[in-house]
Amino acid sequence: MGAISLRNVEKTYGHGAKVNKVIHGVDAEIADHEFIVIVGPSGCGKSTLLRMVAGLEEITGGEIHIAGRIVNNLEPAERDIAMVFQNYALYPHMTVFDNMAYGLKIARVPVAEIKARVDKAAAILQLGPYLARKPRELSGGQRQRVAMGRAIVRQPAVFLFDEPLSNLDAKLRAGTRLEIQKLHAELGVTSLFVTHDQVEAMTLAQRMIVMNAGRMEQIGTPEEVYHRPQTTFVAGFIGSPPMNLLEGQADGTRFTTGGATLMLPAPAPRSGALLLGVRPEHADPAAAGWSLAVDVVEMLGAERLIYGRLGDAPFTVRLDATLPPPAPGSTLTVAVDAAHLHWFDPQTQQRVT
Repeated sequence: MGAISLRNVEKTYGHGAKVNKVIHGVDAEIADHEFIVIVGPSGCGKSTLLRMVAGLEEITGGEIHIAGRIVNNLEPAERDIAMVFQNYALYPHMTVFDNMAYGLKIARVPVAEIKARVDKAAAILQLGPYLARKPRELSGGQRQRVAMGRAIVRQPAVFLFDEPLSNLDAKLRAGTRLEIQKLHAELGVTSLFVTHDQVEAMTLAQRMIVMNAGRMEQIGTPEEVYHRPQTTFVAGFIGSPPMNLLEGQADGTRFTTGGATLMLPAPAPRSGALLLGVRPEHADPAAAGWSLAVDVVEMLGAERLIYGRLGDAPFTVRLDATLPPPAPGSTLTVAVDAAHLHWFDPQTQQRVT
C-alpha cells in the first residue's frame, strides 16, 4: 500500500523577523497506485514539497502519511520510497548493472535476488544490452532509464520524480514520457512527479496538483484543471497559449472590456466587475460575433495563432491551419459558445459560478 496523505503541510525557513514561509498548508489525499503530477512555475515550492515527502527537507507543520503511517520524523531510508533526480546521480566508475544494484547490495539483499531484480528492471526499460557499460557510454535518455531502473529494483511503496526529464531534448522527453506511462501501467506504484512543464503534467497525470507561491491552487484530473480552472492563475498557467482573461463590466448578456462591448451567448453569472476567460481554441470564426482587430498571425504547422485586440484588450485565437488566415490589419469576427465562457472574481481571482 502506497497511499499518501498530506495534511496541512507547511515549510518555513528562518526565525522571528526573518521567517520565510514557502509552503502554506497543503492538503491532498493520494490514492494507492495513483500517478500525481505536481506542476507550477520555478520557485512555487513543488520540489520542496516533494523533498518533504522524501524526508530530505524537514517539515515545519502538518503531517505526511505514507502507507498509513506518519513519516514526519522518519529518515528517508525508513519511508519505503525511491527517488529519481533531475541529474541522474549515477556513479561514473560503475557499470549500469552495478549502478542499479548498488542500493540492494548496501541493504544486503542476496546476490541471486539482486540479479533477478536488475534483470527484470533492465527488461522493462530495454537496458539489457547496456548492463556492462559505464554511464559515459550512454545517451542522456539511457542514463535517465538507468536512474529509473535503480528506483524500480528497490520495489518501493512510492516513486518520487524530481523533474527527471528537464535535461533531455524535446524528442527524448516525448519518448521518455511514454516509457514512464508504460512503467506505471506495468508496476502500478504510487508516484509523485514534479515538473514545471505543463505538457508533461497534462500527458502523465492521472490527477495534477497546480502550485503557486507555496499554495495548492487546484487538484484534479488534467481535463478538470484544463476545462474548469478554479483560479485565474490556473487558467493562465495551464494551456498554451494561455486562456484569454478580459477584465470588464458585465450586465446581463453584455460585457464591456477595453472600450468594446461584447454580446454574450448567455448572461453573465452576476452584474458588475468580472474577469471573462476564453481559451484561444474556443473562439471560432463566425458571420456574427466579436470583432477582433488582427495584429499578428503566426503559422505553427497544423494551426495558426491570431493575435489581436477586442477594443484595446489583447485577445488570442487559435485557428486550424486549413482555414484561410486573416491578414494583419484586417478584422476577424469570432463567436464563443456559452459552455466555453469562464468567469472569475477580479478581487479574489477565484472562479465564479
